[in-house]
Amino acid sequence: VYLVMASQFESLLHPFVIMFTLPMAVGGVVLTLLLTRTSVNVMVLIGSVVLAGIVVNNGIVLIDYVKQLRQRGVPKEEALIEAGLVRMRPILMTALTTVLGLLPMALGIGPGAEVRSALALTLIGGLTSATVLTLVMLPVVYATLDRKP
Repeated sequence: VYLVMASQFESLLHPFVIMFTLPMAVGGVVLTLLLTRTSVNVMVLIGSVVLAGIVVNNGIVLIDYVKQLRQRGVPKEEALIEAGLVRMRPILMTALTTVLGLLPMALGIGPGAEVRSALALTLIGGLTSATVLTLVMLPVVYATLDRKP
């Protein structure tokens, strides 16, 4: 995944920064599993793989816009602020629709609901924490690692 993003962005820094979204999701998954007393099972692991693909997209949306602004000559700090403001709405809307779509599965009733709910809870917890932390921490990580003014 990293090499594909590196070739797409033509940079080793941008995919590295984007990959910082993955640890941001782990905290939400662990907290959600602890709060709901859900054990780690195959569905949680499958949910974690799916979650990795989803949260990386949020980072791509944000960092790609920062890259576009920087290519237009916008200074780093201004580009990060503008990207956060402009891309916050699409990122939040995507996360919210995903979480709302998963709620019936998480609250499911009937045979097999406990198995499916583990997957949904994994996605909901990880996506919620990763979305908030992506919007706050990813610009900080980018500003710290990118040495160009």
